[in-house]
Amino acid sequence: METYNWTSNDFILIGLFSPSIVGLFLFIFIVLIFLMALFGNLSMIFLIFLDTHLHTPMYFLLSQLSFIDLNYISTIVPKMASNFLFGNKSISFIGCGIQSFFFLTLAVAEALLLTSMAYDRYVAICFPLHYPIRISRRVCVLMIIGSWIMGSINSCAHTAYALHIPYCRSRAINHFFCDVPAMLTLACIDTWVYEYTVFVSTTLFLVLPFIVIACSYGRVLFTVCRMNSAEGKKKAYSTCSTHLTVVTFYYAPFVYTYLRPRFLRSPTEDKALAVFYTILTPMLNPLIYSLRNKEVMEALRRVAQRLCSVKM
Repeated sequence: METYNWTSNDFILIGLFSPSIVGLFLFIFIVLIFLMALFGNLSMIFLIFLDTHLHTPMYFLLSQLSFIDLNYISTIVPKMASNFLFGNKSISFIGCGIQSFFFLTLAVAEALLLTSMAYDRYVAICFPLHYPIRISRRVCVLMIIGSWIMGSINSCAHTAYALHIPYCRSRAINHFFCDVPAMLTLACIDTWVYEYTVFVSTTLFLVLPFIVIACSYGRVLFTVCRMNSAEGKKKAYSTCSTHLTVVTFYYAPFVYTYLRPRFLRSPTEDKALAVFYTILTPMLNPLIYSLRNKEVMEALRRVAQRLCSVKM
């Protein structure tokens, strides 16, 4: 077990892996995932921007999901990679607060955006004639702005609490980023009140949206089963299964991590679960939405042909 000494208010991020051959292999693997996430999400943003066939509410929301994922993984991995490469695991008190703020903001914004995307599919399949009225560009912008505002408010509350409590133990955070619950294990005061607010926040911004998504897709599947068109059924099933795959990868580890009481949590398990929603999900989302989406693949072909014709 490593011992960390400090002479300032900086925190120490123990990290995800140790400086060894296995650690180096895992580091390279994480960096490759990071590069794939950057390329995949940037590609989705530019593809949706360039192809007019994708200028619809669903793909506008999808471009925002890619934007959030791009920032999400960039908030976590560069600092972790820097700490591993240079062996300096410290992060300043303010830097820790900033990282925590952006992580929490983006986490809640993505959860609420996935709910908006589920609502979009619910209206499109269950009320197709009302779709242009219920889901307009203005409604999409309002849903996106609402997601960011709610995420920021929630993040401000949690981050402000974490930065204003006294820390009197070792400042070594047993995590690879400044996760507030991991930080509070170092506090020298009883934090049961905060743990209750974590439960409330998780219920409001993760559990309730997940229930809304589940109910929306339950109604969608009921409507799809009553469709006469085989092609319509196939397209609806493909779209819904894609969204449900993304939701499962994101919500399941998040909810399991933050709804457990402290005595049932372990740092090793928390870090392993955090890899799913901070690193793997931002990389998988563009792959899932592109490889399993015929419209995206056709748009990619059109844009590629256009670029080739310009070069020639």
